[in-house]
Amino acid sequence: MATPKTPSTTSSSSPASPSASASASDAQETARTLARLGLDKKASDVLVLDVRELASYTDFFVLMTAESDPQLFAIADHMEMTLKAQGRRPMSIEGLRAGQWVLLDYGDVVVHVFHADARAFYDIEGLWADAHREEISDEPPASTHTTTAPTGNA
Repeated sequence: MATPKTPSTTSSSSPASPSASASASDAQETARTLARLGLDKKASDVLVLDVRELASYTDFFVLMTAESDPQLFAIADHMEMTLKAQGRRPMSIEGLRAGQWVLLDYGDVVVHVFHADARAFYDIEGLWADAHREEISDEPPASTHTTTAPTGNA
């Protein structure tokens, strides 16, 4: 485990630098995209952890659970192929041979696709308990449309 970043050494999240803000925004959008790609393949318990203020080697973790090895591999493959089509390749992919846990490292975003027992055992959420969390769901957002009253014209 890397030592946590201190605010004085964290230049990538400094609001004074427009390119750093754009980069952080791009990383957050990439994390959300990867999370949605996991949902495309029926991943469960999808979570994005913002570790920009806590880790020096990445900005976001994306965590999700797969029910089986075929699903785990399908999720990882779907993410890799979709981002590859957009011109983005992972720096590293680990765990494809062993199963139980696949890690895709995109530099600013690291994706962990786990079997439920491996996710519970490694407890990434617990290790990064201070990170801001965003649960990603395939549930549609609550409806914001309002109903209108009848006009009375008959």
